[in-house]
Amino acid sequence: MREVCAASAAGHSSCGVDVVVSYADIRKGIVDRGYARISIEGNIGVGKTSLARLIVKRLGGRLVEDRVDDNPFLERFYEDAGAYAFQTQLVFLLNRYKQQLLLNQQDLFADLVVFDYIFARDRIFANVNLNDDELGLYERVASELEARVVPPDLAIYLQASGQVLFDRIQGRGRGYERPVSRDYLEALNDAFNHFFFNYSAGPLLVVNTDAMDYVNDERHFVDLLTRLTEPIVNTEFYVPSWERK
Repeated sequence: MREVCAASAAGHSSCGVDVVVSYADIRKGIVDRGYARISIEGNIGVGKTSLARLIVKRLGGRLVEDRVDDNPFLERFYEDAGAYAFQTQLVFLLNRYKQQLLLNQQDLFADLVVFDYIFARDRIFANVNLNDDELGLYERVASELEARVVPPDLAIYLQASGQVLFDRIQGRGRGYERPVSRDYLEALNDAFNHFFFNYSAGPLLVVNTDAMDYVNDERHFVDLLTRLTEPIVNTEFYVPSWERK
């Protein structure tokens, strides 16, 4: 197996490796596939934002992050989910909708925009967090808004086991996430899997991240990006190049 490292557009690399891949070439390959809007999705702690930030840092383009900290009910939700679930979901839904509308106006001609969420993220959480009456009202509002949102050209669904997610969340030390339990993460995993099993809005790449560290291991990151330059038809599962036969 040959080790892989990426170089800048200028061709500079500090890695003593056999194969050097240009990020400029990777970006061109992704854009040539028609993936101008890429959305990265997955459970809490799976690494969506880390991957989105790293892609934009290496390839350029515009980064669009979910404004989680703008929700005044989130901390109270983790303390008392039953009392604050509906308010929390509704604020997330409306905030994301406003963000999407602004982007549709500003980025009509951008060749690469990377999101760390898909608009339907809120619906996935709502199905876990809301009771039947709340969910019925939520669905009426969400359906109206979703019809006006442009879907991504490519969705990337990051998966991880409940234990791995729990360990990552504990490791990053956000105070309001301390009450998050393994059982809750498993319930969300089930909801995410159900949603993406039925996903049909465009190409979807499913990536299991249990054994991946694309932030600290350049080989993992470059290999995943290189996969985005290859055809993705409907739903496909990422297999690292060193595991393919």
